[in-house]
Amino acid sequence: MPDSRENSFSTEMTEDERYLFDLNGFIIVRNVLTAEEVAQANSIIDKHEQEMVERKETALRNAVKGTKMYGEGPGRKDLGGVLEWGEDSKIFKKILAHPRLVPLFHGILGKGYRMDHLPFVIAQDKGAEGFQLHGGTIDCTSGAYNPELAYTCYNGFIRSALLGCNVMLTDHDPGFGGFCVVPGSHKSNFKMPKGMVDGERYSEYIRQPATKAGDVVLFSEGTVHGAMPWTQETQRRVCLYRFSPATNVYGRSYFTENGRWPEKMYEDLNDAQRAVLEPPYANRLDRPEIQEDSASVVISSRSARKKQHDQDIFGTKYF
Repeated sequence: MPDSRENSFSTEMTEDERYLFDLNGFIIVRNVLTAEEVAQANSIIDKHEQEMVERKETALRNAVKGTKMYGEGPGRKDLGGVLEWGEDSKIFKKILAHPRLVPLFHGILGKGYRMDHLPFVIAQDKGAEGFQLHGGTIDCTSGAYNPELAYTCYNGFIRSALLGCNVMLTDHDPGFGGFCVVPGSHKSNFKMPKGMVDGERYSEYIRQPATKAGDVVLFSEGTVHGAMPWTQETQRRVCLYRFSPATNVYGRSYFTENGRWPEKMYEDLNDAQRAVLEPPYANRLDRPEIQEDSASVVISSRSARKKQHDQDIFGTKYF
């Protein structure tokens, strides 16, 4: 069903949004999904709940036992395949080029942005472990530079090499747990003090943003982040996507035997959504760029003569 709110969405990232993202390294986008869409998404997840895989083994744990991030013992649950469920995937595919999000994707990643990781649902039952702090433009543990995650801003242009997109499917009120972040850490030049990644020290600088079901949290992977143990009876649910600029790449799931994502992901996509599944390459090499309507695309290209020249000398129009 078309979203009646679409005409009221901004077609560019606003100055307020640019400031808040540059200041904090993340931004909360309110009410991206309606209450009806949240209910639909959760109903679909219910159908696949038995497919969730709990991280029971020590090797799969995301937090160190005995630390504040560990919780009471149960492991986090993960559910893949959200873009491969046929008709049921439409609500999840909508995020790829959602009209409320496209202006921010363009503002943070640039035109021609692409999906970099396979999206999946994260679920936590009461007491389930969180995730120790990780990431950072400067790695929070080693202090090494992370070019594949890095945040930059030059001459007024924001770029994040990898952008997390948390679609909240349950309320996350203060103290509930779940996604947490160290605001401003995308600009840090030093690794974290010992014990902070586990929440054992300086926890006052670790923030759990309060969000409602339907909100979206966009965060640079250059911003140190993690998750708190879940404290509520209601199962925590978020769907996590990661996006990159046109020429950046971290994951490799797009590069299967036929050079594409899993085939079921391409079903029932509009042109804009399909453009987000393109592999990494420069815009001027015939990359589809999503337009202001968040549905149509225009191909960014070089001149036909230059492409013919490359065909003549290389045997292909793409050098």
